Amino acid sequence: MDKALKKPLTYLIFVLPAFILFLAFFIYPIFTAINNSFTSWNGISQNMNYIGMDNYKFALKDPAFGRAVLNNVYFILFSCLIQVPLIVIFSLLIANVRKLKGLYKTAVFMPSIMSTAVIGILWQFIYNPDYGLLNKVLGLFGIDAIYWLSEKKWAMISILITNAWQWTGFYIIMVLAAIISIPKELDEAAAIDGATGVQRAMRITLPLIKPIVSVVIMLSIAGAMKAADIVLVMTKGGPAGSTDVMATYMIRYAITSFKHGFGNTIAVLIFVFTMIITLVYQLLFARSNERIEY
Repeated sequence: MDKALKKPLTYLIFVLPAFILFLAFFIYPIFTAINNSFTSWNGISQNMNYIGMDNYKFALKDPAFGRAVLNNVYFILFSCLIQVPLIVIFSLLIANVRKLKGLYKTAVFMPSIMSTAVIGILWQFIYNPDYGLLNKVLGLFGIDAIYWLSEKKWAMISILITNAWQWTGFYIIMVLAAIISIPKELDEAAAIDGATGVQRAMRITLPLIKPIVSVVIMLSIAGAMKAADIVLVMTKGGPAGSTDVMATYMIRYAITSFKHGFGNTIAVLIFVFTMIITLVYQLLFARSNERIEY
């Protein structure tokens, strides 16, 4: 066995199947999308007319695409500035619960295993202007009914809240696992020295879970860039395109309008934007969140 492991061919045999799958399902589709992005192909015909950079020029000049990019930015900012702090706070609270901790973990994780279509329909009922729970509660305070998904100023924030509600529990479980893995001796020693619960959380727990919080932020950014299903279920990009994101903009052209070449252009732009955002985050923040050994 030792002799076999010393031969490069042995490693190649084990790596080759995964490498072939990587080429077939990742590298090849990327280059195919890049190639198709320079065409006016409708996705059906055999002929592909190459039109150079026309698709990219049209996308970058289209106000609707600019609005879709901005909505993706809203997704990212909402996830990083509001959702992530709430995830950390709820994780700290659940970690310090003495009774029914399993019940709380199950309760917060439940939305994450539900279908996005179910989540979207459920929140459509909550946002309903006539009999929705949210407007019923606001009516108790004398506030008039709000058309959450029909008015431009409310539609996007409504989707952001729904999306956060679905995925917050998934990230809480990740952060909670990191908190539980911290040796209790550290917290007990700080408590003996007179540190309060808030001080222990700020000075011990938060610094030790920085790596997993960084992972949560990265996953949130990736999820924000590919968000589409929740928008399609709840508003289909409306009203008047105000909730369109890049993925729904791409679907509208590639599938609904049979402009497959232009749809591939948007897919390439989504890939490029995601890579740039990820690279910037890695350079500015992620490098400082090194793995911590206890």
